[in-house]
Amino acid sequence: MPSRVKKTSPKKRTTSSPGARLRAGLKAERPLQIVGVINAFAAILAEDTGFKALYLSGAGVANASYGVPDVGITTLEDVLIDVRRITSASNLPLLVDADTGWDNPAKTVREMTKAGAAGIHLEDQVEAKRCGHLAGKQLVSSKEMIQRIMAALKGRTDPAFVIMARTDAVASEGLDAGIARAREYCKAGADMIFAEALTNLEQYRKFVGAVKIPVLANITEFGKTPLFTVEELASVGVSMALYPLSAFRAMNVAALKVYRSLRAQGTQKDVLGDMQTRAELYEFLRYQTPKTR
Repeated sequence: MPSRVKKTSPKKRTTSSPGARLRAGLKAERPLQIVGVINAFAAILAEDTGFKALYLSGAGVANASYGVPDVGITTLEDVLIDVRRITSASNLPLLVDADTGWDNPAKTVREMTKAGAAGIHLEDQVEAKRCGHLAGKQLVSSKEMIQRIMAALKGRTDPAFVIMARTDAVASEGLDAGIARAREYCKAGADMIFAEALTNLEQYRKFVGAVKIPVLANITEFGKTPLFTVEELASVGVSMALYPLSAFRAMNVAALKVYRSLRAQGTQKDVLGDMQTRAELYEFLRYQTPKTR
């Protein structure tokens, strides 16, 4: 029987709260690059690469963990499962997509805090939400969104836990309406603003100037927002650059290539060079293999 070796976790100990670490990241890096991870191992890869903050996408949970589209099917507990796994593997602050709050934003904040998240963002879409870069989105009133924000604030047990308000209004109601909503969300107590589906840098400049709190730019691929560089975003005052599913999309292409090659060739020899080796995997996991005698 092979000997057993204890695996050591790459997670580092820290005394500050996740929310406090996310806020500190904004001071250390502008814009703070927040990279999407779909599981615990992806979080380890991102941390080892040098990123300072992580993100869990609602679409990522729906697509990767449950194999369904991002149309409001997944529940709070579905997302919490992935949150707990990621925060157990990495000490980087994790921002979580909380959709519309699952009818109880206060509970959502409490549970996310207990699961180790640094913050959440709530959006102003109706419960049957859609991806922010798709057509056909329906919004709730500003009043209803403000109620969501205030409920979330009541659920906060760590004052540093981040409550971010996302507005999808620009695509359907125009820039001025989106900014007006963002200003109201700021007055209601939102810590940061997620300005979704903007199409040029001047729009970001106007958002930043209007709300006076940190603004996040969602730099997702194949959407309405151009793939601005961090230098371009910094030039207009954007505080955070989000890449929600970049690695996930690349993983899918790689996996499909392997599956097709295996099926067509009956062997993985042609794609071996595209694979992470066993030694590389163990290195990221801080796993020491037993020495042979």
